[in-house]
This record gives sequence, structure tokens and C-alpha cells, in this order.
Amino acid sequence: MNAIVGDLNPTAVDEARKADRELESKKATGPLHGVPVTVKCNVDVEGQPTSNGLPAFADLIAREDSPLVSLLKKAGAIIIGRTNTPELSMRMNTDNPLFGRTLNPWDEQASPGGSSGGASSAAAAGFGPIHHGNDIGGSLRYPAHNCGLATVKPTFGRVPAWLSSAPAERGMLSQLMSVQGAICREVEDVRLATRVMSGSDPRDPFWMPVPFDDWPDEPQPIRVGVTTENYGHPMHPQVLALVEKAADYLSDAGYAVERLTTPSVDEAADCWFRYLGYELKTYLMPYAQKHGSETIQKIFEWYFQMGTVSDAEAYRDGIKDRTAMTRQWNILLDQTPLILSPFFLQPTPDWDCDERSFEALQKSFYSAIYSTGINWLSLPAGVVPVGMIEGRPAGVQIIGRRFREDLILDAMQKIEDRVGVLTEQLWKKPEMI
Repeated sequence: MNAIVGDLNPTAVDEARKADRELESKKATGPLHGVPVTVKCNVDVEGQPTSNGLPAFADLIAREDSPLVSLLKKAGAIIIGRTNTPELSMRMNTDNPLFGRTLNPWDEQASPGGSSGGASSAAAAGFGPIHHGNDIGGSLRYPAHNCGLATVKPTFGRVPAWLSSAPAERGMLSQLMSVQGAICREVEDVRLATRVMSGSDPRDPFWMPVPFDDWPDEPQPIRVGVTTENYGHPMHPQVLALVEKAADYLSDAGYAVERLTTPSVDEAADCWFRYLGYELKTYLMPYAQKHGSETIQKIFEWYFQMGTVSDAEAYRDGIKDRTAMTRQWNILLDQTPLILSPFFLQPTPDWDCDERSFEALQKSFYSAIYSTGINWLSLPAGVVPVGMIEGRPAGVQIIGRRFREDLILDAMQKIEDRVGVLTEQLWKKPEMI
């Protein structure tokens, strides 16, 4: 699969033997004691390179663990490997000149997603139950969608983040919209991993001491709003059918499911592109031009052809106006705690969908408005598989209140209870036996 590109097996085996001895001696253990976990190669693991898919960073050795890695280790997890990511973690597919292309276990011509494509490929193929990823525009949810997996993009401030290897702090919008999380085959593993990664760390000044589970009971039945607005962008009819199926599953489980109109997701997605684009052009494009391949340079050029990227003055206004849009959603979610929506408006695409042509890249971005739009708002959102479209996995998205990942996961679990664990279908395929 070329999913795990940094093999930590020798160290991991030693740690596993130690974990076995601790169990035998009945020493206190953490919630992930002995559990094999992978970490994406764009965050720091002490003594390991943080390459982010760039040959120029192949020897950029981290001097300490990132917060989430520290929390995973503290819980007893064993880091067995580093997973692949595209250059600068800024593609909808996972391919780079350092490690090459990651394959989707369901279909070698299908994209495993990006930028946590190594994590999703590893999860679907069965390399351990928990795989770290991160998400600034869909990089947890898009790979999970493409590989038939479950994930939650947590609320900004839920999981602490920091890179000792970074030369400087990120732009403000990159900080506000980027989150760390887990991609797993089963919802219960996403819940456990997210709970563990939500611990405190003083290195992240934006981390919030908010409970994960200990919330007052919600009034019953919990209301779920359903939106399938495509805002004029093409939407595959089976995507709509999967949302309707998921709505029926939630209704059967006792949720009060109703149609509603949300504030414009398309407008939020446009803001993501317009204002985050300013940061990408200012801070990230120079790295792509200096260290990146011709492919990533071409893709970056196409990104900036898709619409108007703000200048510095408009960027300042965009950050200010973002508050009003988030307030609108907060008010809606106060009355309706969960919103069920499509995630990707088209079937899982081919692996080279973002490099074939400008038109193909643009189509993919328009199909992802329910991904980038929710990042603009820094709201939590989960993706759970519901079935197959054109022979490839597909899921739906559940958006929730700030810091109420527990409610999102509860609803995801109800859907999984009806669908089953989708990767079990994959493992029954003759070529996987």
C-alpha cells in the first residue's frame, strides 16, 4: 500500500515486550496499553524525521514529541510507523517524490485521500486500529470517506498541537482551522483515540480544558437537521441517496430528524479558499517553489487560478467577519445539535484527480464544499461510511456543536450499527485473502 513509510518496528517490538511484562506484573496500564498506532509524517516524533513529503526535509529530525504523540505514548500506545502524506500536506491525494504514491486498498486507481492518505490506507488494510491524521480542509474526513473509515475532525482547541521542528508559527487562520485527530475502522476506536488525544499540554496556548464525556444529558429526542443543498454544484444522485439512508437510520434510532436550511456552506467554503489562500500564497507557496516537485508547483498554481485570493487588507477583514458566520452556526446548533450532510458531492475519485487538469482539480474542490466550509467555521464534524458508490466507499458527514464530539460520535455509532464495519467487506475480497 505504501501507507507506512517510516518503519519503527524494531523499537515497537521492544516496547510491546515491555508492555507484555507490565501486564504480567499487573502494573497500572493506560487506556491504549500496547495498542499499535501510526503517526502521520507531518508531526513530530522525537528522533524521527518530520518530512511532510518533501525530500528536502527527509533529515529534519524532531527534538521532541508533538503534544498528541506525548498523549498517545502516555496512554500506553506503541508508535509502529509514520504514514505518508503529499508534499506540504496540501493535496487531495497522497503522493510525493520522497516516498511515492500511497494506494487505496479498495481500488488501486482510487485516491486514498489526502493529506492523511497514508493513515487511511493503513487503517483500511488492517495495520492496527488507530491512525493519527490532521485536518485543515478535509485531511481527516476526505481519506476516511475514500477508504470506508470513521473519523472526527475535533473542535479547534480540543486536541493540543505544536511542532518543535517548525521554523516559525503558522498563520492565524492555519492555527484556527487545523486540528489533530484519528482515522479508524470503527467508531468506538475514534472515540477512544480522540478522548486520549484531548489531554492537556502547555505548549499549545489554544488548548481548552473542556470535558469530553461528562456533559449534562441532552433533551430527548435529540434533533438532527438534514441538509442536501448543493449550491449549484453537481451532486451524484447516490450521494443524496446515502444521506437519505443515514437519515432513516438515525430516525429509527430515536433521533428527531428534520429537513432544515443552514447558513450557506458554499459561502463558508469560498471564505476558506479566499482567506486561507492568502496564507498559503504568502507562507507555503515559497516552500513549494523552493523544495517542491513540478507536480505540486503546478497544483499550487491551479489553486490560485480557481478564484480570487485576498490581499492583506481583505485578509484582516475576513478574519473579523468569520466571527459572524460562526455565530450563525452556533445559534442553529443550539436548537439542533447535529446536522447531517453530504461530505463529498461526487464518488471517490481517481488517485490523480487533482493533477490531470485545472478543470479536474476545480471539480474536486467544488465537490468538497462541505469539507472546507466546516473548517472555516472550526466546528467539529465526523465522517462515517454508509455504503459504496460505483464500487468505491462513500460516507456522510455529521456536524455538531463546538466541543460536542461525543454527540457526533453517538450518532455515527448508530449509523455504523446499521451499516456494519465497512472494511469487513474489503477483507472478504479474494485479492485481500
